[in-house]
Amino acid sequence: MKYFKIEEFHCDGVICYDKMDVDLLRMLDQAREYANTPFKLTSTWRSVEKNNSLKNSSKNSSHLKGKAVDIACSDSVTRQKIVTGLIKAGFTRIGISKKGNFIHADNDDKTDALWLY
Repeated sequence: MKYFKIEEFHCDGVICYDKMDVDLLRMLDQAREYANTPFKLTSTWRSVEKNNSLKNSSKNSSHLKGKAVDIACSDSVTRQKIVTGLIKAGFTRIGISKKGNFIHADNDDKTDALWLY
């Protein structure tokens, strides 16, 4: 990967890069290039235990398959750059937190959607 280090993919203090979907990793790197702004990953692969401990997480979360990431976002300009990069890279499932502090992107085979958390 050009823009990410293996250490950025972690869950419960353990590196989980090897649990990530290869296509997602390729798309994520491409999205980062298109966005031309750093991506800070806040959630990557999740264990069932970690996923179940989160308040609003879906029981069939794409994070469980390594097909999803959450990206930190602190302002509207950066949010627009990240979302545009994700779409250009082929992501068709994007969630934006209502507080605007993170963006979820996944390449799961579920229905294409853009949603708010």
